[in-house]
Amino acid sequence: MKKQAVILCGGKGKRLRPYTIVLPKPLMPVGEYPILEVIIRQLALQGFDQITLAVNHQAELITAFFGNGSKWNIAINYSLEDEPLGTMGPLKLINDLPEHFLVMNGDILTDLPYNHFFENHLRQNAVFSICSHERKDKIDYGVLDTQNGQLTGFREKPETTYEVSMGIYMVSRRAVENIPTNQPYGFDQLMLQLLKDQQSVRVEKYTGLWLDIGRPDDYLEAIEKFDQLKDKILYA
Repeated sequence: MKKQAVILCGGKGKRLRPYTIVLPKPLMPVGEYPILEVIIRQLALQGFDQITLAVNHQAELITAFFGNGSKWNIAINYSLEDEPLGTMGPLKLINDLPEHFLVMNGDILTDLPYNHFFENHLRQNAVFSICSHERKDKIDYGVLDTQNGQLTGFREKPETTYEVSMGIYMVSRRAVENIPTNQPYGFDQLMLQLLKDQQSVRVEKYTGLWLDIGRPDDYLEAIEKFDQLKDKILYA
């Protein structure tokens, strides 16, 4: 079975400014590699046949760097958005999608075994699968609980734990049918539509490494830890 991945590379990387003024976010370096090269190396080593890079902002830099993918022994092609189409809208522009395929953001550092996530989705013949991770959000203030102007409780810098999307998905063509043509359409809109239609959406929790390079704190952590993690991430 053809194993194809679509990597979303069209964002402007606003959260990483001023780093991304010169380079698009997927070309931001982590160790000696751009983050997108790390992802491409991982996918090639895990048996993916083809990668489509959905590009928009500074597309010419990304296409010049990665070319046809021969350097990594994987076929790379490109889908160009004339206007930003959100996270799911770009899928409607790609005409050669197989029945099931991987979709992910181009700014993620993880040791997720993508091939296992792919195969788990296929076994269930799911409409859509989300890879999730637990994230702790710390509030840097003392939180007051009040009622009628009186203090009823106090929590010093509390932490809240959320189960969040890692920005890595398995998608079926059945899900793509919900996406409108030539207009912005986000992951949130698609999830709400699938829930409304009572479609089953798998969520597969992953407890290993996951850093969102689009967040400044995660990017700095990735730079700091990459040399220690490189062999595990790149399966050297």
